[in-house]
Amino acid sequence: MAEPLQILLLGIGNVLWADEGFGVRVVERLQKHYRFPDNVQVLDGGTQGMYLVEHVQAAKVLIVFDAVDYGLPPATMKRVENDEVPNFLGAKKMSLHQTGFQEVLATAQMLGQYPQHLLLIGVQPEELDDYGGSLRPGVKAQIQPAIDMALRYLQAFGVSAETVDTAIDLTDPALNIQRYEQERPPAELACRVGDERILQSEAFEVRPPRPTDSPSLQVDVDYRGKY
Repeated sequence: MAEPLQILLLGIGNVLWADEGFGVRVVERLQKHYRFPDNVQVLDGGTQGMYLVEHVQAAKVLIVFDAVDYGLPPATMKRVENDEVPNFLGAKKMSLHQTGFQEVLATAQMLGQYPQHLLLIGVQPEELDDYGGSLRPGVKAQIQPAIDMALRYLQAFGVSAETVDTAIDLTDPALNIQRYEQERPPAELACRVGDERILQSEAFEVRPPRPTDSPSLQVDVDYRGKY
């Protein structure tokens, strides 16, 4: 009897930048509410990039969940398969993880261990430049449809999932989406695009450029903090 295919459900992205966290949030729900056969792995890939190579190499079937710039209206979900997947992962560098994962696929292919079946389930982001923000409602509403699409795809490989009535949280509590959204400080306390309070603190000192500095250097910032 042939061994079952090794299947990887992989969510990639950065939960700290609003809709960039879509893929990770899909995997979070999968881990809480679904149980799969032993040949199926559900993995939060975050922004690990090349550290995911061994997981990709081990998979015969790979499903990737991600925020993807398809050039479509916000919150539009689209699936891409097989050879077309790397083209969309590298379509626009929205964050470091996308280029990194494109390289992961190229490395796995170069090493001769590449998934036989590859599916990308991506959602067009609405907002990315919101540090500490969560998914926008339209993008968040696509989590379950993305899961349903993946489950239908898996049926072709004889794989079905068992739903769990009582959610089991397998993620770090700090990454739980409910806690993440509820404990986010208001905008007046936490800058959404980077914190100017750091540059204004005593840890930084701004002084005129020295004669030896590059002519293009307008100010000299001396960081006196600890490493």
